[in-house]
Amino acid sequence: MAVKPVVLALSRSGEPVAHRVADLLGAAVHGREGRVDQADVIFANALDHVRDLFAAGVPIIGVCASGILIRGVASLLNDKLAEPPVLSISDDGSVVVPLLGGHRGANRLATQIAEGLSAMAAVTTAGDVALGVALDEPPLGWALENPQNAKAAMVALLNGGGATITGSAADQADWLADLPQGDAVKIFCGVEPVSDLSETTLVFRPQTVTLGVGASRNCPPEELADLVARVLANNSVAPAAVKAVYTADLKADEPAVLALAAALDRPLQVFTAAQLEDLTPRCATTSDVVFAEIGSHGVAENAALAGAGLDATLIAPKRKSAMGTAALAIAPAPILSVEGRSRGRLSIVGIGPGQATWRTPEVSKLVQEAEELVGYGLYIDLLGPLAAGKTRSDFPLGGEEDRCRFALEQAGKGKNVALVCSGDAGIYAMGALVFELLDRSADAMGVSDAARRVDVVCSPGVSALQGAAARAGAPLGHDFCAISLSDLLTPREDIVKRLHAAAEGDFVIAFYNPVSMRRRTLLAEAREILLQHRPADTPVMLASSLGRPEEHIRYRKLSELEVNEVDMLTVVLVGSSHSRLAHLGEGPRMFTPRGYARKIDGDLSDAR
Repeated sequence: MAVKPVVLALSRSGEPVAHRVADLLGAAVHGREGRVDQADVIFANALDHVRDLFAAGVPIIGVCASGILIRGVASLLNDKLAEPPVLSISDDGSVVVPLLGGHRGANRLATQIAEGLSAMAAVTTAGDVALGVALDEPPLGWALENPQNAKAAMVALLNGGGATITGSAADQADWLADLPQGDAVKIFCGVEPVSDLSETTLVFRPQTVTLGVGASRNCPPEELADLVARVLANNSVAPAAVKAVYTADLKADEPAVLALAAALDRPLQVFTAAQLEDLTPRCATTSDVVFAEIGSHGVAENAALAGAGLDATLIAPKRKSAMGTAALAIAPAPILSVEGRSRGRLSIVGIGPGQATWRTPEVSKLVQEAEELVGYGLYIDLLGPLAAGKTRSDFPLGGEEDRCRFALEQAGKGKNVALVCSGDAGIYAMGALVFELLDRSADAMGVSDAARRVDVVCSPGVSALQGAAARAGAPLGHDFCAISLSDLLTPREDIVKRLHAAAEGDFVIAFYNPVSMRRRTLLAEAREILLQHRPADTPVMLASSLGRPEEHIRYRKLSELEVNEVDMLTVVLVGSSHSRLAHLGEGPRMFTPRGYARKIDGDLSDAR
């Protein structure tokens, strides 16, 4: 459980307990508006807030009735192996109940909180109650290689059987010491490979081994993978005993290294050349050629030792293939923290028009995982509680290139950064500019080499045109296009050319950036161009501040569209010649038929 929990206070009676729990865990208190006196974050609706935190993967500790938390997350439950812990605590702090994620940190949190409050932890998972241990949740520094066997092993123990613990690291597994002894369950603790496992055999790996690798540019991924497999096998080390994959920061974007870390399901950590060079006196192999290239006399051995710590020893000196190198080091005890820095990640996220319920769970999760948020200040504000406590770098409108460059460079330092955009980040937003900067050469105002090596993740969002269309009904039911009327980045003559083409093609059109304080003429010009090709009563939808409290929806005829009732927060949807307004009980709904009526008529004609 890497994400810091959030403590919810829903009433003044439970507020003191919430703050005590937050102090115990170093967590933030989120309080219900009008119900608590002091909180790090204030929220208006408890169910919406719980749902938003849960979707983002945040562990939730609510000082409230269990039912509130259950109702909040019920619609999102589908994978107990991925969902965050959820706990409830009574207002008086006497009972702590782990509701979800017992073996993903909830039971451990409940015990910790109960000890701090002198309360009772109402743990109900069978293994914790009867055996005092959860076999599918080993402590930090250990990994269960075959989690699929945990259920059968636990059943065997709960039915009165005992366990036999063997392996080279059995004496380090003190967390298993209280298990009953017997032959029903076999538990192996060690780094060496094992085979012929029954369904009640568990293999726990002490993560004491570090893997250092190097690779020439464009080394074939299969070549490096084969080299590492041979090094592990020759030294009797199972892959699950590896804590992380380590290399030089210059190789943070090397495809073969990335593929290797992904295949092993281990984090990739990097060191600078200076950090690697500090380890040269402890290495078995040095190279003046490598030093001339990167500033360190080695990569694989140096990186393995740097990751394993001061007391580590080299168990596999550098082994080479045509384009790759690999080495192994081992620490005397399970490694609890990962040394070096991560590759760095930039998540380009679209948060939708602003309504929290239109933000995708994936975007919420990426924002929650980010250390730093970068974007236009209003967009970061719209994240509400998800932005609380995070480093944020606000940029004004007009500072788009500076914004993207800054986000990339921060990620280049090894940080996890989220570039926050409204709508969808790939539609008239920052996504394209990020890749443009990455594609530019350094002498053409590109970004640093470190920034080019970051992991760039794009996550979709609900675009303004989708939000407007949903509010209207189904205006995008047939062919449509989007045109920005801003001539700040696009020559005016190009915009006019596209307007004529879209008008002649009879597309439904979504106009972005329709007007500003200085740009007041293109929307009127667009109206006149469209009137040459479609009826004067063509329906037009004006959607302002979508998904926000001040949302305003209205319809006009194309001939009556006025520039003065449109602003930069308005999406203008202009129907095609086939678009219609259906006047229903709840008001007008705009739609564009796709032609099913003609299809039905054709089917009937064929039948006749």
